[in-house]
Order: sequence, then structure tokens, then C-alpha cells
Amino acid sequence: MPARTIQSGDMLRLTRDASPQFVRAVTVRVIRVLADRQTYAGWLWIECYELAPNGDAVARRELYLMPEGVRRPAAPPAPVRRRRPVAPRRVTV
Repeated sequence: MPARTIQSGDMLRLTRDASPQFVRAVTVRVIRVLADRQTYAGWLWIECYELAPNGDAVARRELYLMPEGVRRPAAPPAPVRRRRPVAPRRVTV
């Protein structure tokens, strides 16, 4: 991981390099670093939202990870454009 520390608002890609618990890669947005928790040297706890491929938050999680194994995605996921539902039209004859 670059010299930059993890902070609120960061988007992170977590793989097995960050922790063995990430069998499949997970993308998260950091809510806060839980600095008051005891950890092994070089590890930390974060509170975050797990993100779907479209960037929507799907779960709130607390994760234990090694910052050196964290990857930072090149670009945030593209937002999904949602269409407003069309109200049915009443036809009079």
C-alpha cells in the first residue's frame, strides 16, 4: 500500500493480501478506522460499507486487515442510471 494511511471516505479493494478472510475480493468504502481496538502490530480494524459492483452500499461491516495488503481501485464504480417508472396513461375513447 502507498505511504498514505487509511482514512474515512477511502475506497479499498480487499484481497487475500489484506487478510486470509477475503477468499473473494471485496470493495469497501471506509466509514472510520477503529483505532481504540487492540491488534497485532501492522493490523487494524475498520468500519466500512461493502460495495456492490455498481457502487451501492450493500452491507455495513467491521473488518480486520493488514493495510500493506490493501489495494486502491483506479476509479470508483460508474453510477447506475435509474429510470423513473412511467405512470400508466389513461386512454379515453
